[in-house]
Amino acid sequence: MASAASKIILSQSRDIPFNQLVLSQANVRRVKTGVSIEALAEDIARRTLLQSLNVRPQLDDTGQETGLFEVPAGGRRFRALELLVKQKRMAKTQPVPCVVREGSDISAEEDSLAENTHREQLHPLDQFRAMQVLSDQGLGLEDIAAHFMVTPAVVRQRLKLAAVSPQLHAIYADDGMTLDQLMAFSVCEDHERQEQVWEMLAHSFNRSPAYIRSRLTEDTVRASDKRVRFVTLEAYVTAGGSVMRDLFEDDHGGWLQDVHLLDKLVAERLQAEVAKLEAEGWKWAAAAVDFPWGYRDGMRVITGTAAGLTDEEQARVEALQAEAAGIENDYERVSELPDEVEQRLTAIDEELALLLERPPVFAPEDMAMAGVFISIDVDGSLHVERGFVRAEDEPKPDSDMPDDGGYAGGEDGHDAGSVDADRPFGGEPSQGSEPSGEPEEDESSIKPLPDKLVCELTAERTLALQDAVANRPDVAFAVVLHAMALQTFYHGARESCLGVAVHRTGFPHQAPGMADSVSARAIIARHDQWKAKLPEHDIDLWAALLSMTGADQAALFAHCAAFGINAQWEPASRYDGRVSAHTVARRIEHAHVLARAVDLDMVAAGWKPGVENYLGRVTKPHILAAVAEARGEETAALIDHLKKGDMAREAARLLEDSAWLPEPLRTPGIADLVDLGAVSTAASDDLPAFLTGDGEPEDGEDGSFDAWAIAAE
Repeated sequence: MASAASKIILSQSRDIPFNQLVLSQANVRRVKTGVSIEALAEDIARRTLLQSLNVRPQLDDTGQETGLFEVPAGGRRFRALELLVKQKRMAKTQPVPCVVREGSDISAEEDSLAENTHREQLHPLDQFRAMQVLSDQGLGLEDIAAHFMVTPAVVRQRLKLAAVSPQLHAIYADDGMTLDQLMAFSVCEDHERQEQVWEMLAHSFNRSPAYIRSRLTEDTVRASDKRVRFVTLEAYVTAGGSVMRDLFEDDHGGWLQDVHLLDKLVAERLQAEVAKLEAEGWKWAAAAVDFPWGYRDGMRVITGTAAGLTDEEQARVEALQAEAAGIENDYERVSELPDEVEQRLTAIDEELALLLERPPVFAPEDMAMAGVFISIDVDGSLHVERGFVRAEDEPKPDSDMPDDGGYAGGEDGHDAGSVDADRPFGGEPSQGSEPSGEPEEDESSIKPLPDKLVCELTAERTLALQDAVANRPDVAFAVVLHAMALQTFYHGARESCLGVAVHRTGFPHQAPGMADSVSARAIIARHDQWKAKLPEHDIDLWAALLSMTGADQAALFAHCAAFGINAQWEPASRYDGRVSAHTVARRIEHAHVLARAVDLDMVAAGWKPGVENYLGRVTKPHILAAVAEARGEETAALIDHLKKGDMAREAARLLEDSAWLPEPLRTPGIADLVDLGAVSTAASDDLPAFLTGDGEPEDGEDGSFDAWAIAAE
């Protein structure tokens, strides 16, 4: 007959005074890890001992019990109790719950190892949910943090993770996603949106936390956006706006969810600034977050005078400058300034800026016909540009007064000793047809020359001047540059004798952000630099150009000529008889020639395929073709199941660093172009050395002409 299986007998538990317990050398834990002894002692002091100690009777050399008990399992708890005794917060005779192991053939080392090995850490999801339960029970962040010896920030993170969609919790519990991915989902509080993004990721090879965050925040505005800096995040929140925050990574202030509210606040503040500037006396004020490229074209700029300082303000400026100089001298040998000193220098700079960088003062009559542009700078500050006169607001000239062409003169508007502007060579006033026969002689006075004779003489002079200039390439270049600079920098000035014009190209169609592109910023900066170098009045321009080196003339020439370049394609509906489709095609072909000559690189110019500037405005086949061309057919197949909006956003990410360009932005090779007929690379062989750079530089020039390209139409 089979014997019955023996029953398991558990070790007895008993309370043993603490002073009868000693730490066993059989405890396998040697390396400190996890919660500190001090923190564990505080927890025991708050909620008492939650887990008994595992002890064995201590034996002497003869195998007899000594009355003490060794602790092979529970050493950290023993040390925490020992610390409480040392702090006199617990009596040394305090009974301690213990499980006593007697007469076992299992070693103390094995017990210690088993206790630490078979113990399983709480799953992170259980931690999040447990803290959420405590929060629901009424415990505050500070209380929970204090009870579990963590910071309030850690508690916030745990509660944020506990608030993620239960569906995603289940996936995380089954190891279907990583903790980093779950943390990324915590950015958004919308469970439905979280689940949509996870479903989309099921068909994507990219499941990185960064990509998850980007998808969850794609319809929001960064707190670092210049619009937010302009109205301030505090004002947005006060108005009822909500902000998404990432508690696990630096989010630079988070994301604003109510974009409509933000735009409303921006518009209200801009309009308030418009009202202030109109109150100053300006005829008009235009406000926008950003203005398109070329918004000031065709307007004359008036200049004001620098606002003077009062004696009190001047004294304050000198005092601040002296204080700043003293601080710099005192800390000249210090590599890093103390915080308070750095703050003081910053405060001095800000106060000096308010005193010295004030807008110029304009005459009331100028303000009455001019206006102001108001926009937001990249740092969120208000950007104000004053003094622009529209063409329709220009004062009408008095028909009774001769036009002096902008030249300073005497009381009658002419230089002393000059002749009438209508008869510059003393010609007779035109009165119908030319009288026949020789003019009557009058020995008492010298009559003006006949108009016809003046025309004939100046015609001969013009022909001779053309021939002379044709033999002086340097002067020819200067006169063309003079005509171009007049049109580029001096509104309404046309005093050149050369019939050359640069028709400044307009941009009726502009992609978002074009005015803030790398090329636009470079053009604006270069234009402002030249404007500061050139004389204020156009009458002084010729002398200024002649005083320049050849290199400076070439640089200015290139800057002015560039404004006339037009490589835009126009749809047939815009021709209106002004330009034919053939002409537009030839223009594009010549633009390719020019692009190769200057090694145009649209990628280096900052263009990237995005949703707004390309991918969101073409069909799905175009999107897939772009990805396939840049990344391969297999990569394109990964997104072919997505909806149009999701496909465009995913494609933008895939193409971000690919250097891929759509066809209108590419520069084809010579073999790809049709015959340009008159355009020939051999034409440069016939150019003089002055224009090809083959000649020796003249005195005072650095020879950096580098094959100037001249195109005429």
